[in-house]
Amino acid sequence: MGELSTLPNIGKTVEQQLNQVGIETIEQLTDIGSRGAWSRIKSIDHSACINRLYALEGAIEGIRWHNLSEEVKEELKDFYNTFK
Repeated sequence: MGELSTLPNIGKTVEQQLNQVGIETIEQLTDIGSRGAWSRIKSIDHSACINRLYALEGAIEGIRWHNLSEEVKEELKDFYNTFK
């Protein structure tokens, strides 16, 4: 496993998906952001759910996704709902 798996919420599978869509470093993930990274993953994995979006945001913030603020979760949920 690479450097992305050192972040909270990023396991082997998500790291592989990130690598597959061209995101291989923490800096790239941070630059692209959770929404951009999730959108890329969604293009290769139609089962990508809101929890994966939360996980990516938590990874960028350096926290477990369960600890995201309710405000951030609501913003991400609104974004996620645009894909339905």
